[in-house]
Amino acid sequence: MAGMISAAEAATNGFASDTIDLVAYNAALSDEPFEVNKAFHQDPDPRKVNLGIGVYRSEQGEPWPLPVVQKAEQIIHQESDPSRHEYGAITGDEDFLSAARQLVFGPEDDGNRQELARVTSVQTISGTGANHLGAMFMAKRFKPTNVWLPEPTWSNHYTIWDFAGVKCRAYPYYNVNTQMLDFERMIEVLSTQAQRGDVIVLHACAHNPTGTDPTKDQWEQIAETCQKLRLAILFDSAYQGFATGDIDNDAWAIRHFFRRKPAMNLCVAQSFSKNFGLYGQRVGACHFAVDSSSIEDSVRSQLAYLIRAEYSMAPSWGAGIVKRVLLDPECYREWKQDLLTMSRRILKMRSALYSTLIELKTPGSWEHILSQVGMFSYTGLSPAQVSLMRQKHHIYMLKSGRISLSGLQPRNVVYVANCIDSVVREASIN
Repeated sequence: MAGMISAAEAATNGFASDTIDLVAYNAALSDEPFEVNKAFHQDPDPRKVNLGIGVYRSEQGEPWPLPVVQKAEQIIHQESDPSRHEYGAITGDEDFLSAARQLVFGPEDDGNRQELARVTSVQTISGTGANHLGAMFMAKRFKPTNVWLPEPTWSNHYTIWDFAGVKCRAYPYYNVNTQMLDFERMIEVLSTQAQRGDVIVLHACAHNPTGTDPTKDQWEQIAETCQKLRLAILFDSAYQGFATGDIDNDAWAIRHFFRRKPAMNLCVAQSFSKNFGLYGQRVGACHFAVDSSSIEDSVRSQLAYLIRAEYSMAPSWGAGIVKRVLLDPECYREWKQDLLTMSRRILKMRSALYSTLIELKTPGSWEHILSQVGMFSYTGLSPAQVSLMRQKHHIYMLKSGRISLSGLQPRNVVYVANCIDSVVREASIN
């Protein structure tokens, strides 16, 4: 998912009032990553580099449809199922949902079957749709006083929860001075300010925009705090398998929360945009793990009610591709190899950027580039330095200093590092 926002910025973009402020409304329509992408394409300079948009690119800077996705598409075309364009179920394709559920919570074996029985899954319009549906459902069912969002977070989180009518509050997440997780302050703020029944939004892995994830020990403490405060949890899972190349490692936090006793109310907003490269197909799922399997039917009917009122049913084509890959053993093995291809290239670019900055003796500490995870890196560049990168060097990134590492290639990474070195030294002189 692209973009980030701070709590202060969110306050200026809200429009949860009886009369919509058109200025705020128009501001909310402007999404920074897309604006950066537009500016990049309008720039005629041959040196330009796009580090703003969160989509995977090959080493040549070209779109890279996953080979296994292309294979699945061909198989589906060859089957030529005459019912493929018919209406589906409001809650979605059950085979797809079963596969998606087991991907995130673990396989339906003897040790997990009873736990999975308390999960209700519905198909959504990718991760945004899953987050939105989760927010609407949790707002109606739990009636939280607040939703707690990490500072910083994906910009759309604020918009989504604003639409759901729940007050957004920020908890400390990233310390810009240490360039590390602000863990102690996070626990302190939640422990002293969160109210019983509030909702907390957590990034399952590859936190957007910082790329900084808790350790397993820290995840355990976060889970303990949430359980003690009786918080309802929404995990935003946009990068499973893409973050580290390991689907089980990237789902560790979700599975830990899911298996804790007593059971917590847990929602997972799952996207297949990044890990399948299906950005425009809008494939996603929303999973609700409630504290008892006896109320699963009630949850399903409420979700179906919300879905029917908004979009009736999610698109079937992309979900059919994901279903084919996840259920076919050969395709599944190929998909995991594709994930490794993408994650290893991102890691290679992280290492190349860091190594070049060290060779240049660029002022400051750059170890955080290596310690961060996933598609994005929070460089630590200031808004003024980001502006210089664009105006002077034609390198496009978010004003927070977040870059998409997929925009780096062997042919431009040295140029980008040299430009970072230049703006950092210029700032130190001024």
